[in-house]
Amino acid sequence: MSTELHHPTPALETGSATALLRFATAGSVDDGKSTLVGRLLHDSKSILTDQLEAVTTASANRGQDTPDLALLTDGLRAEREQGITIDVAYRYFATARRRFILADTPGHVQYTRNMVTGASTAELAVVLVDARNGVVQQTRRHAAVAALLRVPHVVLAVNKMDLVDYAEPVFAAIAEEFNAYAASLGVPDVTAIPISALAGDNVVEPSAHMDWYGGPTLLEHLETIPVGSDPSDEPARFPVQYVIRPQSAEHLDYRGYAGQLASGVLRAGDPVTVLPSGLTTTVAGIDVLGKQTDIAWAPQSVTVRLTDDIDVSRGDLIAAGSAPEPTQDVLATVSHLHERPLRVGDRVLLKHTTRTVRAIVKQLPYRIDIDTLDRVPDPEALQVNDIGQVVLRTAEPLALDRYAVNRQTGSFLLIDQADGTTLTAGMVGEAF
Repeated sequence: MSTELHHPTPALETGSATALLRFATAGSVDDGKSTLVGRLLHDSKSILTDQLEAVTTASANRGQDTPDLALLTDGLRAEREQGITIDVAYRYFATARRRFILADTPGHVQYTRNMVTGASTAELAVVLVDARNGVVQQTRRHAAVAALLRVPHVVLAVNKMDLVDYAEPVFAAIAEEFNAYAASLGVPDVTAIPISALAGDNVVEPSAHMDWYGGPTLLEHLETIPVGSDPSDEPARFPVQYVIRPQSAEHLDYRGYAGQLASGVLRAGDPVTVLPSGLTTTVAGIDVLGKQTDIAWAPQSVTVRLTDDIDVSRGDLIAAGSAPEPTQDVLATVSHLHERPLRVGDRVLLKHTTRTVRAIVKQLPYRIDIDTLDRVPDPEALQVNDIGQVVLRTAEPLALDRYAVNRQTGSFLLIDQADGTTLTAGMVGEAF
């Protein structure tokens, strides 16, 4: 495979591209989302020569004079034939200032669940709007999903400004309507940017047609938005993935607990609680790649050693600071992902971090009407793409944080216990 770039790419400055931004794109059908992503990759010089040649050839075969940049992300045959996005496409690229993981999610209503997948780990969501159509039902749905998943930053990209003569009043009216809706959802940060993905206006390069706009281009905003949170601001949560006991002559009494620190900072000497048992002890030491260290922070993968020889196994949670109270009664907001409806009485598996337990659906208090945000009480079932509230009873206690406080330890999946199919994505606590 060719590794030559079609444009010379600037050399990454030492240490300058260490920051990573995970972001997701969403928009209604034909809003130009895949074209925007293609433009972003093309103009930021993140396309290999053979990729551009393949797109150029495919575009010519379809009778197009210029490369269809949407084909850079729409890789499935059905996507290319229909001109739509079906699956979540992940793209990795970097500039001199930052590294990016981009999740390009579908626009069709029936693929709303795919946006849940793409946005679940995102720190920013780009919601695309066609300047000719303004805010539509699917725009509100995507904003609601971003709010539900507590995505910290949202960009409203008003696309196809070239088709409305780059008119400022059109942009201002759309931005005002969207901001009002986002505020009702509790979205903390919204930035509106007028663009034309097809022409390249305000995507990577500033537009010569919108001198009334003084804000950043989309790429500039992506490069400069604050990334991540200070782990020291979050309580330490360490789900145990594996117990290490070499029992060799060299490590006769070694007992370590391996996993990925989900949140916070853990230090040698910290008092911790092992959940759900509630046993307390202190951190004796931390090993990273075979070497001892005194401190670890999320999302490092480490091995933790404890002072006391207590019963700890896979699925347990080592918590420092204020520990959640283990419970078997779970109230959560969920997005149902499967064509098979979720009903009261359904028996499922609940996967929370490294722990999987049996559970039963006790109640479906309401379903959310995404258009109005009204609660529809006591639905018969949650259908695919529905968002609603569930009450679950688990066979064993779980140490759950509220999702509003901790996205890692406040989330879970419901799984079909017969065939292992993922049914539902859950977030502990109330919606929005």
